[in-house]
Amino acid sequence: MRSIWNGAISFGLVSIPIKLVNATESHSISFHQIHLADGGRIRYRKVCELDGEEVPGAEIGKGYEEADGSVIPITDEDLAQLPLATAKTIEIMSFVPAEEIDPLQMDAAYYLAANGATAAKPYTLLREALKRSRKVAIAKYALRGRERLGMLRVVDDVIAMHGLLWPDEIRVPEGVAPDVEVTVRDAELDLADALMATLGEVEMASLHDDYRDAVEAMIAAKAGGAFEPAEAPGEPAGGQVIDLMAALEKSVRAAKASRGEAGGAGGAGGAAAETEAGAEVTPMRRGGAGRKSAAAPKAVGGKKSTAASAKKTAATAAAKSTSAASKKKTAAKSTAGKSGTTKSTSAASAKKAGAGAKKAATPRKRASA
Repeated sequence: MRSIWNGAISFGLVSIPIKLVNATESHSISFHQIHLADGGRIRYRKVCELDGEEVPGAEIGKGYEEADGSVIPITDEDLAQLPLATAKTIEIMSFVPAEEIDPLQMDAAYYLAANGATAAKPYTLLREALKRSRKVAIAKYALRGRERLGMLRVVDDVIAMHGLLWPDEIRVPEGVAPDVEVTVRDAELDLADALMATLGEVEMASLHDDYRDAVEAMIAAKAGGAFEPAEAPGEPAGGQVIDLMAALEKSVRAAKASRGEAGGAGGAGGAAAETEAGAEVTPMRRGGAGRKSAAAPKAVGGKKSTAASAKKTAATAAAKSTSAASKKKTAAKSTAGKSGTTKSTSAASAKKAGAGAKKAATPRKRASA
């Protein structure tokens, strides 16, 4: 790899000659600006504002513009005279735990390569000292005309340096956080934890830029004359999520389904129902305080549910009708029985009364003298 800077690491009284090499590279696809009418390149020329003439690079210098618009010329000789101790040196100032470095400060990354055979021993010494201490080195260095802050750490068997922003270059996040008071329930945190656990971890080396592949395939197809533009994907149907728990439950099910785990399509939480606003909401049964989450009832289709309900209602009505008829029939039998008994008793009484009357009407024979 081509070095972009040569110098030395200053480690106390130890000097380690090194070369600075870029540790990253950009794979983004670059496009030129062209004239649509004929495909000609559009180029930018450096033109002086005063005389309108194009100026070659040899006649271009630096200048600082003040508030009133006046420009103060600054030459390379002027800058070279400034006391810049780190012009060719990476000066280590201290060693700190890596956790103390705010990731917001991270900037460009470089590899530090030992420059020459004599640099191998002190280079290895510093590398092993960093490994054993489990710390990183904070250093100052100069690159492209300005002094910078850096962090040295070990990557495999190489010392890497990350450029750091100066602390005063990190903006305070004022007005960024929500300005309303929000309460997050334990049940919501539990679902968020479940989603994080379901998504799991990923091998960073497996991540890939799919969009770049698509752009390269499109360029290759256009170059071969076989490009057929596909329909642009429609924007996802939006909608306001009105139940955060439902959204979390659905996310957990979707993540499980994508990993082929059981319960991904019809697991806990039930199926989501769409609202008029376009949001998808999962009905839930909230449990007591001791329960983390409760399973929601299974969703049913509208027509099936209506038919089943009607059928059940009809069956209930029929049962009630049968019961009423049975009660009525029993009552009628009871009434008829009582009536028959009364009639029988009345007839017997009448017959007995008639017999008594007949007996009374028959004259008695007189006894003979």
